[in-house]
Amino acid sequence: MSTVLKYFTVYILSGLKFILGPAFGAAYDLPLIAIILLTAFGMMTTIYLFTFFGYDIRRFASRFRRNSKVFTGRNRKFVSIWRRYGLIGVCLLTPLLLSPPVGGLLTSLLETNKQKLIKWMWISALGWSVILSTMMKYAFWLIKYFV
Repeated sequence: MSTVLKYFTVYILSGLKFILGPAFGAAYDLPLIAIILLTAFGMMTTIYLFTFFGYDIRRFASRFRRNSKVFTGRNRKFVSIWRRYGLIGVCLLTPLLLSPPVGGLLTSLLETNKQKLIKWMWISALGWSVILSTMMKYAFWLIKYFV
């Protein structure tokens, strides 16, 4: 597999499910700084898409759904998470428990201040990217050299 494809894979997977970026980056034996940056930028690409085009994406998707209810169990769960943790809590939970698309959709639906949303998502993405990438890189290093 070419190096460019490895970098692209880490970037794309981080935007879909955050934990996959550091895992694949460590498995591909990429440099730690590259894994950290690709993971953070991958997540933030998804967040930017949902923040600035979330309304258009929802409007496009609603064309394919029949009888969409406003008060579904999923919507109620989103609102309860938002009420419990707020913007900062949801931003910090997005990489670990929620995926970037779900966290991006939830925050774009419920937060009107886009600058505040983007700021906290960047803090979360960079913080978790450093923590998870470092853990994965050294876990794979230990497995590679001692097993």
